[in-house]
Parts: sequence; structure tokens; C-alpha cells
Amino acid sequence: MHEIEITGRFSETDALGHINNTSYFVYLEEARIKFFQLLGFNMKAKDWNFILAATTCNFINQGYFNQIFSIKTYVSKIGTKSFQLEHDIVCAQTKQIIASASAVVVYYNYEEQKSEQIPELLKSQLAGYMKSECS
Repeated sequence: MHEIEITGRFSETDALGHINNTSYFVYLEEARIKFFQLLGFNMKAKDWNFILAATTCNFINQGYFNQIFSIKTYVSKIGTKSFQLEHDIVCAQTKQIIASASAVVVYYNYEEQKSEQIPELLKSQLAGYMKSECS
């Protein structure tokens, strides 16, 4: 499991006073980027090899301005050309689950505009973060 913390900003709240649903997708993107950095990937756009194919988020409880969110990232599936990440967004203070999410990430060659097989080194790195091994 990889974990980061994000504090809910005032600008991310909506008229109802809670964190707007769209803000969670920004938090999830931040968690994915930090996860890729942990694996040693360069953050230069010209060297980027990932494309987001799908993402979902289930909103379980409300989040609020200045609340600290802990985002836990796991790998749940590794395929030939893609892998799936799962995220738990939890209130860092109360440990209450705020949202659960998943993302399908494809290993992608932007120059050739096509998916490619995940390199074995990346597969082995991802395997170290499999949900069953990290839980």
C-alpha cells in the first residue's frame, strides 16, 4: 500500500458545504502520480507511459474543508497491457471511509499512439503493492 495525505481546500467545497464530488478525482490523480514517483518514474511529459482508461469513485461519507484525507493506493490487478489501482479515501483524524475508487491504467506509447505490454520490471514493482499482499 502507498499512502498520501491531502487537506481539503475551501475552493473544493460546494454550495452544500462539503467537498465537491469532482475534487476527489483530483485527489486520486495526485495519489496516482505520487505512486508512479515512488516506483521511480520520471515526471516529464515526454517520458510518460501511462494513460487513464477508466476511473470510478463511490462516495460513502461527506468530506469537508480543512479535513485531512489519507489516500491509500493498492494494485488489484495486473494484466498484459494494463493494471488496476484501488484507492481508499479515509479521514485521517477519525479513520472514517469517505470514498473508495478504482482506476484502470494502460501502459501506453504516445509516440506510436498505442498500448504496449507492461515491462517485466514494472510488473514486479506493481506486484509488491497488490492489495492481498498489502492489506
